[in-house]
Amino acid sequence: MTEATQIRPQPQTRTHPSIAYRVAMPEPTNHLFEVTLTVKGWLSDRLDLKMPVWTPGSYLVREYARHLQDFTAAAGDRSLSWRKVSKNHWQIDALGVGDITVRYRIFANELTVRTNHLDATHGFFNPAALCFYIPGFRDCAIDIAIEPFTKWIVTTPLPPVENQPNTYRAADFDTLVDSPFEIGQHQVYGFKVNDKPHEFAIWGQGNADVDRIITDTRKIIQVEADLFGGLPYDRYVFLLHLSASSFGGLEHKNSCTLIYPRFGFQASEKYDRFMQLVAHEFFHLWNIKRIRPIALEKFDYDQENYTPSLWFSEGTTSFYDLNIPFRAGIYSAETFLSALGKEITRYLNTPGRLVQPLAESSFDAWIKLYRRDANSDNSQISYYLKGEMVTLLLDLLIRSRSANQRSFDDVMRSMWQQFGKDEIGFTPKQLQQTIEQVADTDLSEFFDRYLHTTTELPFDEYLQPFGLKLQAAEENLPPFTGMTVKTENGREIVKFVESNSPAQKAGIDAGDELLAIDGLRVTADQISDRLRDYEVGDAIEITYFHQDELRTGSIELAEGRSSRYQLVPVANPTAEQQQNLQGWLGVTVSSIC
Repeated sequence: MTEATQIRPQPQTRTHPSIAYRVAMPEPTNHLFEVTLTVKGWLSDRLDLKMPVWTPGSYLVREYARHLQDFTAAAGDRSLSWRKVSKNHWQIDALGVGDITVRYRIFANELTVRTNHLDATHGFFNPAALCFYIPGFRDCAIDIAIEPFTKWIVTTPLPPVENQPNTYRAADFDTLVDSPFEIGQHQVYGFKVNDKPHEFAIWGQGNADVDRIITDTRKIIQVEADLFGGLPYDRYVFLLHLSASSFGGLEHKNSCTLIYPRFGFQASEKYDRFMQLVAHEFFHLWNIKRIRPIALEKFDYDQENYTPSLWFSEGTTSFYDLNIPFRAGIYSAETFLSALGKEITRYLNTPGRLVQPLAESSFDAWIKLYRRDANSDNSQISYYLKGEMVTLLLDLLIRSRSANQRSFDDVMRSMWQQFGKDEIGFTPKQLQQTIEQVADTDLSEFFDRYLHTTTELPFDEYLQPFGLKLQAAEENLPPFTGMTVKTENGREIVKFVESNSPAQKAGIDAGDELLAIDGLRVTADQISDRLRDYEVGDAIEITYFHQDELRTGSIELAEGRSSRYQLVPVANPTAEQQQNLQGWLGVTVSSIC
């Protein structure tokens, strides 16, 4: 046929159904959210519903569908037949049916930032752990209405639907997943930064000084906004849960959820740790929520999403969560260096750093980081922790090569301009190229060594241009056994045994109960002092229970190891070292104790 007579296929138009949720909690003490999903304008003879198995920002398959019960489907008064196709996949027969109502209940009694919790005091949920998506229609707008218990209020980053009380609209399913809900009698505190509204919604009792927290949070927001050139949202919400002892956070595009010990705000070190948590989760609104590895550009909610770049998304963010409060004036350069020394200490006291490369740690997050066991410290290294260390080295490298005219800040700004603003996923190669452009040098060897092998990180080599070095803090170290013991319910329990250590060679296992050294009872807090009575090479007799069997064994003591490192000035720093440190931290080498 000629072009004039050729019949062209007409583009297919897809009719979007109307999708709406209603979430009720008529009996909060039973921990059950009652959920109604209404789908209108459905045109297929089958409706597939899937519940996510994980939520972005927390890289573990959590099987949220395991908390679902009492599933029903109906068209008006008529029940519809349905079946489960897989662990998180429901299929409803919908032949000739346009409007479908699905009801189910979600058990919610796990108080973390990534799960759901409902009790007599509040209701909190992450939509990934509560809501289905319809395959092929994740881009549809979704309304979600809340029926609060009694006089409870609702806080969420989603915008409200006009003239519909407690009803909110998500532009698509990804936006819904990214929008946690806090429902209860929590306190809400509003404030502005750069003329944009922010809120702290705080549930629970404790010793938090809200005015101080908001004052310092303003500073953190401003520092990070200045770094990236503005705030990429219209409104931001901090949800804070005060608990007995939990610690953590989960980032979202326009909000974050924080959980922190209720009495952890008065001691300066604990308060600083909280502000670091705020800085970390807020930094994520750029780094990971918008500047994303290509593997996370489009989320697959059915399975793991593998990437070797979490060292940058999480580890670099961890580097900045120490740095940002310092820049904001919340604590001093000395406090920053002290905190950095503690992080380096954690790193150097993790034997797994010599077993698992950094890129592998990122890739294997799904099966290792969140599934710790007694051997974890022997076999793996956190991509948060080593990623933080690698970012520190890169920042120092860039600063020393440019006389502090450039830093890792320029990497972050470049990544934001190239990938974050338009949310284009980056590849590992593109990330390396961006860092190389800022550093103005080939970093192939650096990346090969410190991301893909277990070569030790040369801290002193990168600290030396700034007049600093790493130093073990202790003197008169006790001999080394390789076991970590803690008191639990009046028993001295071995919590960790290092690979190839004297304790492991003697047959000691994690979970054993330590009773005595050389026939004399010992407690966990006495071990160091007791070991100082011995010399390296001495053999001590250990009495312990192993699976309820009384045993006695011999441990040959090894050379003591430092459990604490600190950053200290070098002797006789040069003028260049002084200048570099001044450009980095705004202090002189001599001012650092």
